[in-house]
Amino acid sequence: MFGTLMLLIGPALGFRLLGALGVGRFQTWRIAAAHGLAVMLTVTAATHFIRSGATSMPGHGDMAAMVPPFVPWAHTMVYLTGVLELIGALGLVLAATRPAAGFGLAVLFSLMLPANIHAAVEGVVFNGEAATPLWFRVPLQMLFIAVALWAAVDHRPVRRLPEAAVVRSPALQR
Repeated sequence: MFGTLMLLIGPALGFRLLGALGVGRFQTWRIAAAHGLAVMLTVTAATHFIRSGATSMPGHGDMAAMVPPFVPWAHTMVYLTGVLELIGALGLVLAATRPAAGFGLAVLFSLMLPANIHAAVEGVVFNGEAATPLWFRVPLQMLFIAVALWAAVDHRPVRRLPEAAVVRSPALQR
């Protein structure tokens, strides 16, 4: 999971550096973080579709083993969450869809938390390695949720009309 955290932080820092060098798209930390999250999601989504053991990262079978028993169709759910992660990543890089993508991803990350807890509690093995311990996984998931929500909310100041352009009702001037 430390690698996943680096997949968020590294690209976010890289995008922000581009912004500092004059690339207008990445002028704010919020936009750089949204793009960093998109990079992370693209990589993690790919693991939902590859065979376990094919790379150094966990694969589809590892992800299916994470799914708690109360969730039906584990393999289908792994494919579905991979598709949703890819859609969310695309949504984060497009300004018009960033709010919906951020809120949707926050919900998705919340819904996937039980699978991460199940994996840690049950000792699910990923590509030969133990699951991420709860003490790290839960705060990490909260960070992903926070970044998704931060990306979703646009905090630019509201533009106000110049005072001369404001039409006032005579009744309000009394």
